Amino acid sequence: MLIGTFEINKESKVFIIAELSANHNGSIDTAIETIRAAKRAGADCIKLQTYTADTITIDCDKEDFLIKGTIWEGKNLYKLYQEAYTPWEWHQEIFKVAEEEGLICFSSPFDKTAVDFLETLNVPAYKIASFEITDIPLIEYVASKGKPIILSTGIAEEADIELALDACRRMGNTDIALLKCTSSYPAPIEEANMCMVKDLAERYNVISGLSDHTMGATVPVVATCFGAKIIEKHFILDRSIGGPDASFSMNEKEFTAMVKAVREAESAIGKVDYTLTEKQAKGKDFSRSLYVVEDMKAGDVITEKNVRSIRPGFGLHPKYLNSILGKKIEKDIEKGERFLLDIIGQ
Repeated sequence: MLIGTFEINKESKVFIIAELSANHNGSIDTAIETIRAAKRAGADCIKLQTYTADTITIDCDKEDFLIKGTIWEGKNLYKLYQEAYTPWEWHQEIFKVAEEEGLICFSSPFDKTAVDFLETLNVPAYKIASFEITDIPLIEYVASKGKPIILSTGIAEEADIELALDACRRMGNTDIALLKCTSSYPAPIEEANMCMVKDLAERYNVISGLSDHTMGATVPVVATCFGAKIIEKHFILDRSIGGPDASFSMNEKEFTAMVKAVREAESAIGKVDYTLTEKQAKGKDFSRSLYVVEDMKAGDVITEKNVRSIRPGFGLHPKYLNSILGKKIEKDIEKGERFLLDIIGQ
């Protein structure tokens, strides 16, 4: 999977996305400074959400349209999205600043008009948000553009994932990634279920990763250890500026620490390799080997009292101890000398 200049595969480093979402708090200047801060924090990408209140819902106060059981309790969907959306007239400037900063930039569209608009900006990829994974016509339309498509699985059961993947492949698009996501805001760490990252990759033969709403860096690090190749976190300049997503977004200091932790985790994972580095091989000097631990004369019998397996590791391998016990040596040898096979008489 190639997103911009970033190649994502099983051997690549983790692609780290800073999600802007509503964290501009209605100010394009804040949006631009957030992009620059994301670059400083070590992100590879800044991601937007492209919708208006009218493209994502309708203005209605019926019970179905009131939010329950979340941090947005009691809000009308339309009013929430009016507050949270990123004005479309900002997009071109945001993409320009991202490019200047060396960040890849793309977006999550929420209807076909958003896809058409993003196509005019030549986006390098598309993200399908968790709550849109059941919108098969939207997924088909996005997939038809032939660009990499990343799907969050926050509300998805197996059947939902399979329908979404089938929709992509039906449109001839196999450039797909699936992100494990817990659609709670913020998400409890005990519900992260990071073993799913590995299962998604193996079960569906795709790149897998994490769209994270937990607090802190623990879950992204664990995801990395389970093979995540994409990690997405909401990013904000300062939670004190407020906004719909502020409470579960990372500030620059926190995001920087997360990136550092993920990169260290990548280094720690390494590869399957039973050969030793030069430094590790040098460590064998401190391993066990056979040494003479009492002065011995030619003709003395080897016992566990006069030859022992001790540190350091310059003598004969300890595996020979049982085979030499009871044999005689053919020359004098002092305590502290390495025991070698040529000491034994024939």
